[in-house]
Amino acid sequence: MTGRRLAMLTVVLAAVTAAATPALAAHPDEQIVLPGATSAEGIAKGVGSTFYAGDLFGGDIFRGDLQRGTAELFVDAPAGRMALGMAVDVRHGLLFVAGGFAGTAYVYDANTGVTVASYEFTDQPSAINDVAITTDGAWFTDSLQAKLFFVPISPTGALGAFRALELSGPAADTSADFNNNGIQATPDGKTLIVAHSGQGALNTVDPTTGTSSTIAGVSVPSVDGILLEAGRLFAVQNFLNQIAVVRLRPDLTAGSVERVIKSELFQIPTTVARFGDRLAAVNAKFDTGLPPTADQYEVIVVDR
Repeated sequence: MTGRRLAMLTVVLAAVTAAATPALAAHPDEQIVLPGATSAEGIAKGVGSTFYAGDLFGGDIFRGDLQRGTAELFVDAPAGRMALGMAVDVRHGLLFVAGGFAGTAYVYDANTGVTVASYEFTDQPSAINDVAITTDGAWFTDSLQAKLFFVPISPTGALGAFRALELSGPAADTSADFNNNGIQATPDGKTLIVAHSGQGALNTVDPTTGTSSTIAGVSVPSVDGILLEAGRLFAVQNFLNQIAVVRLRPDLTAGSVERVIKSELFQIPTTVARFGDRLAAVNAKFDTGLPPTADQYEVIVVDR
């Protein structure tokens, strides 16, 4: 057999094999019900496949397992608390929760659910909306004020007194009903990325000075919670029922939306966490009213 015929035969066999071999099937979208929840908003990844999700207006915290597809009540919150965005400091076993319209935040023991600390950031009209963990503390957004709030965490896990950071530049815009929302930090903690719901944009913030700049080329209307990892950012677009996958330039000056993730199970998702090749997003169901009036609330699990 000549070399040419052998090459042709190889091509034909490869084509036949490809046609006969089914493509790897994507995981089906799944839902994990938060039993007894009266609303929902935030989610955070814990150790392994553990996740935490919150009852927005009730303040309760649920703990679940993504692999088992289960969730149960973890914190039966005192009356008056809310639970919006949340994040886990895995190093010290602490769960930080944004407290919403009361201008508050709460810190729970991620193993026992005991309240470790509570903070009253402001007595002005505010909406403490989301939180990001860095190596030395936790940053909270306020959707009504042009400020971020920082809670220091010592190397031993001790919590310090909070401080406020005044914002300038595009992140200081408070002209919309809801403004700064989701927040993430770069691995070195030297830059914060803050989603601005009113602008449908992402802004970088200097955590020392409060100066901000818009990440050019990224349009994400209805942006809510965000997740940053390895040069990509996942931006939940709540009322669009999708998650935008954004590729960022290394210097964070610009980016572009590569694709969007949709699911028939999405019903106003608000925040997202990653578990390997899967994303878990909370259905807030704001389309049923505010406060929402759905019969149940759930975490939706999709491929990333």
